Amino acid sequence: MNTDPFDKLKEECGVVGIFGHPEAGRLASLALHALQHRGQEGAGIATCDGEVIRTHRGQGLVGEVFGTEESLAALRGESAIGHVRYSTAGGNSLRNVQPFTVSTRRGQVSIAHNGNLVNARRIRDELEDRGSIFGTSSDTEVFLHLIAASHQPTFINRVVDALNRVQGAYSLALLTNEYMVAVRDPHGFRPLVLGELDGATIVASETCALDLLGGKYIREVEPGEMIIVDERGVSSLSPFPRRPRKACIFEHIYFARPNSVVYGESVYQTRHRHGQLLSQVLPVVADQVIAVPDSGTPAALGYAQASGIPFQQGLIRSHYVGRTFIEPSQKIRDFGVKLKLSPVASVIGGRRIVVVDDSLVRGTTSKKIVRLLREAGATEVHLRIASPPIKGSCFYGIDTPTQTELIAHEHELEAICDFVGADSLAYLPLDFLRRDLGTRAEGFCDACFSLDYPVDPEVDDPVNQLPLFDPDDPEG
Repeated sequence: MNTDPFDKLKEECGVVGIFGHPEAGRLASLALHALQHRGQEGAGIATCDGEVIRTHRGQGLVGEVFGTEESLAALRGESAIGHVRYSTAGGNSLRNVQPFTVSTRRGQVSIAHNGNLVNARRIRDELEDRGSIFGTSSDTEVFLHLIAASHQPTFINRVVDALNRVQGAYSLALLTNEYMVAVRDPHGFRPLVLGELDGATIVASETCALDLLGGKYIREVEPGEMIIVDERGVSSLSPFPRRPRKACIFEHIYFARPNSVVYGESVYQTRHRHGQLLSQVLPVVADQVIAVPDSGTPAALGYAQASGIPFQQGLIRSHYVGRTFIEPSQKIRDFGVKLKLSPVASVIGGRRIVVVDDSLVRGTTSKKIVRLLREAGATEVHLRIASPPIKGSCFYGIDTPTQTELIAHEHELEAICDFVGADSLAYLPLDFLRRDLGTRAEGFCDACFSLDYPVDPEVDDPVNQLPLFDPDDPEG
């Protein structure tokens, strides 16, 4: 049975690029391990030796796709880009696993994309009307068609020409036999950082990838910036019209790893601070503060510190549960949650518990967690959410339910508390979050909380079109 007991929002993917290192492919595979939290359905790497781009992709975790010496040995060359993904825009199939590599009349191009284009369907329809044939259902393929169709004289100009036609979120890594190019959309929705290792240039979705490689973090790739890397070195362009910065606040709330620096600030410290602020909302008398691990832990520690209520590890998370599992024929209540979370009865039994989580989406998982805590002997369960109520879907690269599935869009606080079965419920108010950001608040997108969308979403369903030939299917 394919299921995920946690009704969490899911990031679409993570990207990495490395230029000028003899072990670029192997380093890319290690960087993807560090970015595994950003996508667990597929992984791929494209490398170039100066003449030919070679691509290896597969479904599953990075260790499954690149778990053999044979798979790594084939990734020859001093430049590489890599990708991990969730299936949001496009179905979960091998043909949608990136990087995508194509041959054009001007040479090979490979691309890895984090984000989502709000006008992809309209552009795709226009391209198909002119005869283009798409081999995937991913919006990323739109970039390649636009680049190939551009009449600009140089590759860099063709990329700029293509990106001037799209709207939405993108942090891109592109590879040719001459260049590695990294681009971030003018609003800067999704993160992208620049680093260095032994003279090689690295770009990645998060600094945790640089940390694993032993690389040096240089800076963010700025919104609307294009980084060009070739044998002459690194150069920077700002070829797009300026737009208000709108970095995704959910990177700090949930998506990014706590040891990353995102948008120039420590993710761990941000979450810890959110927990401290949360303690000011609807204070309660309690015996223990516990976290829903792992993403809720920094906020729970901040809550405990500010409230003076002791922190304990009341829920233990299993890290050995895969993305698929088989339910027993004898139906066990809350089976999926029990596989991943185990209550510590000696911490919970006979005590009043504050349980801190990073977010609440549909509410179904929170309901099961509250029930687990009561069954473990908690006398009171007070649920605290270290983010504002999620009221709107994201159209910029996050896999979110429709608005009618978001419990905070449909119900008020009291009804949500009754549904999850808690003794009390409190969210971090949006004005607290914005106050914490201070003068930087205008530079963040909080549309999932405020419904204030910086780019008008063109809600479109990706086309599922079979390719004429699938190179990964020899019988296709």
